[in-house]
Amino acid sequence: MKMLKYALQISPNQRKRFLRHLSSQIWKRSYSSKIRNIGILAHIDAGKTTTTERMLFYAGKTRALGEVHRGNTVTDYLTQERERGITICSSAVTFPWNNHRINLLDTPGHIDFTMEVEQSLYAVDGVVVVLDGTAGVEAQTVTVWTQADKHKLPRLIFVNKMDRPDADFEKCVRDLKDKLETQPVCLQYPVKNEDGVLAINDVITLEQLIWQQKDLGRSYKNIKLEPSDNLRQLQEKRNELIDHLSGLDDELADVVISTESFDKVDNALIKRALRRATSQQKVVPVLLGSAYKNVGIQRLMDAVNAYLPAPEERNQIYDCFGTEVAGKVFKIVHDKQRGALTLVRILRGEIKRGMRLISARGQAEVVSKLYEPLADEYREVSAVQSGDVVICAGLKSTVTGDLLTSSQSALRNAQKRLKQSLGGAATTTTNEEDDEVDESEELFAIDPQIPDAVYFCSIEPPSVSAQTAMDHALKQLQREDPSLRVSYDSVTGQTVLGGMGELHMDIIKSRILSEYKIDVDLGPLQIAYKETIENPALTTLSVEKEIAGSKQSASITLELVKNQNELFSLDKSPENLQNLNTLRPRILQVLRKGSISALERGPRVGGQVVETQIRLHNATIGRGTADSFVMATAAQCVQKLLSTSGTRLLEPIMALQIVAPSERISGIIADLSRRRALINDVLPKGERNKMILVNAPLAELSGYSSVLRTISSGTASMTMQPCGFSSMNSVDESLAERRAQGLE
Repeated sequence: MKMLKYALQISPNQRKRFLRHLSSQIWKRSYSSKIRNIGILAHIDAGKTTTTERMLFYAGKTRALGEVHRGNTVTDYLTQERERGITICSSAVTFPWNNHRINLLDTPGHIDFTMEVEQSLYAVDGVVVVLDGTAGVEAQTVTVWTQADKHKLPRLIFVNKMDRPDADFEKCVRDLKDKLETQPVCLQYPVKNEDGVLAINDVITLEQLIWQQKDLGRSYKNIKLEPSDNLRQLQEKRNELIDHLSGLDDELADVVISTESFDKVDNALIKRALRRATSQQKVVPVLLGSAYKNVGIQRLMDAVNAYLPAPEERNQIYDCFGTEVAGKVFKIVHDKQRGALTLVRILRGEIKRGMRLISARGQAEVVSKLYEPLADEYREVSAVQSGDVVICAGLKSTVTGDLLTSSQSALRNAQKRLKQSLGGAATTTTNEEDDEVDESEELFAIDPQIPDAVYFCSIEPPSVSAQTAMDHALKQLQREDPSLRVSYDSVTGQTVLGGMGELHMDIIKSRILSEYKIDVDLGPLQIAYKETIENPALTTLSVEKEIAGSKQSASITLELVKNQNELFSLDKSPENLQNLNTLRPRILQVLRKGSISALERGPRVGGQVVETQIRLHNATIGRGTADSFVMATAAQCVQKLLSTSGTRLLEPIMALQIVAPSERISGIIADLSRRRALINDVLPKGERNKMILVNAPLAELSGYSSVLRTISSGTASMTMQPCGFSSMNSVDESLAERRAQGLE
């Protein structure tokens, strides 16, 4: 009404411009409300890629069903992905469904590529978690669920492979409650006919859904259930759903109270209540089907549209940018013809072809072309609105995790507005305000949070002439994959790779060969040991030198103590406090920086020194002494302490889940016992299999996947992920030192 009054008061020309602007804003808002940005997450081999292929097929984006085992899927387009039958790189696809536009990110399930999942979650507003109906919640399911929790993402559950005889829907639901501590609400239940063909009973509509396999599952029948025990059970499930939701949603509760009946609640009201509860992460809707047998996929896409939030319902923290462009870079790929392609989630504003953008690092870029994503296929577009996902060509220095905006002033203004809107939340202690502060710090952070490398190995080119080409290849791969660490060891003169596991390193080598035609050689894998002190140690180091005619002197007293929280502290005892109070803050910062830098390489195997605190007791700095001299003296003092007091090694421990037939279990356990492994449990897994839960040192697991296949004759499967560090006995320590020195 206010806008109408305003339009009547202004001149006709102004009214035309105002109405054009108003209609444009209404169209943009309507367009954004029809977008769904979702990620698809799961444990290895739960069926993520197959589910994605079915979505593309039923949405009309593909004309044939892609199959992982045939190596013809859209999203697994890398040679290594098709050869191994696993997803390595997350890929984006866009498709229409029921007047909505779904931008979907298919992510890897292997722990070695967890960074791909982490970066993808910055670009989505909700996720679909796929469970294997025969296995329930598995190790990597817990990992990706925790990642989604960190990003506060609403979720749907799709229980896949429900056509199989050993599938157990009720067990999957129990796992969701027990292992993930969530509130699942089942919208569907499985039912099989005499031939074992899967159909689905819909709790909300009280219908049975039967898919037609003659047309590859394109169509399905909605059959109203006749009065029977089956219908009565389904009605009870519907009443339980309404009862549960009415405790979470006021609108639904009012209708239930006013009608005093569950039967009079219409389906549209249930769906609205379910959408609100899902968006607020109070419940997780559970659907089921079989992607491989073409059952249940259309209803899963309907649920994505119905229950997961639109872009405008999330990421309110980006409102500080107003109408200016704000985009998050979540992936970079290199195309042979188009060069580096940057995948960007547009959070505010509009990106157009030829637009100039600024990264949070202050580097200017020009968008030469824009593409709509479909894995490794591209359709050029001229502009993309807020809420959408786009591929930008021509961004040369942008890296994964960058925040892009239209100008430096827009970035500064956004920071000011955000600070004002938080209103001093940093000084308060409530959990909600703390979360806002953490989110704001992450919003403008330049460097992405990258997990520590677990494996290290050297990499050598086939010849000296190929060194430059190898360095270029590694630089491009590192831009795509931030979890790949590339460093140069000045002692050995080697290029050293750090990564998340043996498979990760193997894939990097394979990609360099297939994409860059360089037959590199990987050296033996080195374990990323860490070191820690055994006992507290105290020493004083005094250094005097004359450099370029200027006398430099520093005397520093430091102590190393066991502490897991703070790296550097000041001794507040009365005898030292007076001296420390006379030191300028700049000198304290220099001493801190120099001391902490010495903890990066321990004296035994060059591992990072952890669980250790440096305590400054005293420092006397000569007049005119350079900061670099003070920093070097502090580092030497810490190194002296580490060398004289000695350190203990900590080795990385991996948590393994091994699934194998019962008759193979004894042989596998016997082999694990020779690897210093701790068997935590042996559980039944289906009718014929068992699952072994193991903690084992990473040093004993090099090439273990191949050994396991040999022991089990190819019938066992394994997942492995880091679970911390553990101290070693003296014999194992000496072996580790010999390995690190290349003597073993």
